[in-house]
Amino acid sequence: MFDRDRWQEIINAIKTNKLRSALTAFGVFWAIFMLIVMTGSGNGLKNGITEGFKDFATNSGFMWANTTTKAHEGYNRGRNWQINNKDIEEIKDQVAGIDVISPRLNGWNLRNGENIVRGERSAAFNVMGDYPSYRKIDPCTMVWGRYINDEDILHKRKVCIIGEKVYEIMFDEDEDPVGTYIRVNGVYFMVVGVFKSNNPNINIGSNKKETVYLPFTSMQQTFNYGDQVHFFGITAQKGTKISKVIDSIKPILQKNHKIAPKDDEAIGQVDLENEIKGMFYMFLGIDILIWVVGIGTLIAGAIGISNIMLIVIKERTKEIGIQRAIGARPKIIIGQILMESVFLTTIAGFLGLAFGTIVLYLVDMAVDTSIANAGPDDQTFFMNPEIGLPIAISALLMLITVGFIAGLVPALNAVKIKPIDALRHE
Repeated sequence: MFDRDRWQEIINAIKTNKLRSALTAFGVFWAIFMLIVMTGSGNGLKNGITEGFKDFATNSGFMWANTTTKAHEGYNRGRNWQINNKDIEEIKDQVAGIDVISPRLNGWNLRNGENIVRGERSAAFNVMGDYPSYRKIDPCTMVWGRYINDEDILHKRKVCIIGEKVYEIMFDEDEDPVGTYIRVNGVYFMVVGVFKSNNPNINIGSNKKETVYLPFTSMQQTFNYGDQVHFFGITAQKGTKISKVIDSIKPILQKNHKIAPKDDEAIGQVDLENEIKGMFYMFLGIDILIWVVGIGTLIAGAIGISNIMLIVIKERTKEIGIQRAIGARPKIIIGQILMESVFLTTIAGFLGLAFGTIVLYLVDMAVDTSIANAGPDDQTFFMNPEIGLPIAISALLMLITVGFIAGLVPALNAVKIKPIDALRHE
């Protein structure tokens, strides 16, 4: 390793065949470069998507009423039914493992025309009815004022909170909206808060930025929804799977609304825990694909180096014969060839690692600039493309291993050459 003469021989051999050495090293350089860039890009995609729901309750689910698909107890298939307040109370009392249950109303019939008015300003926005508990499922940050509270629900207060886009259109910049009134389908509601979503990539029922949220009970009473519940969100207690909770809720809804037990389509559901798990499996698949492609490219580069080393040994057959004739042991010959192979692959791979890291850094700067200049409606699905220290170390270890393997076969062939045959070689 520290033999100066050996290193001079290696460097002279590379200098003598500069083009061949460069082309050989390029295969390894490109393999590592692509591995780093693809891995960083995969991490950037993962970071961007997970950032969009980082605070969302992952052990949560949603359920709603769908049209029945099977006849049951005298009712024909194709029947519409509706979840109601009584269902929610029974679910609370009878289903174990529920941490939060939050019924919601979706004002589909309130969206016609410019349904939100303030003074001379008007626009069309979504209207939804919520309980304070929904914030435990989908946390948000209050930019102005407060969130809906239990007193609003109890007294059916005509108050509301609004999303960022609603505030931007209905109010002047930096104007304090708290205490002002807006008309929602002709009914005045006092604005008590403006919120910013912590999970911009997840919108359940509507785009949160463009939504006016009313207390659930106020919306039921004011807009004649009776005891309807359009859908509800639930979270499971620690140690309980949300899928188990959903399965326990179904029989209650089926019994209350005469739904066939095997009518799987009549009750809509989303198991967010399972959805997120599937997403992470997708990320795992992407990571595996990246490493398979990267390692495959690296092996192709190693084969190229191995072939070049075979050519080099053939050109230096007489030199090897002289070394053997004057007493050079096989391990000296093998060591020299292995060092040359490892040196070439390590240098090429290190340059690929460095250039790949620089590219990721430049992309990260561009993404940061894009995020800083993004508008309120823009969503980010790519951020912080990076590789961790373990990946960098793994790449370097792979380089050394590949260089060793690439030089091993030519080295073993070299020591098989008899000195007398090597000296006669032309």
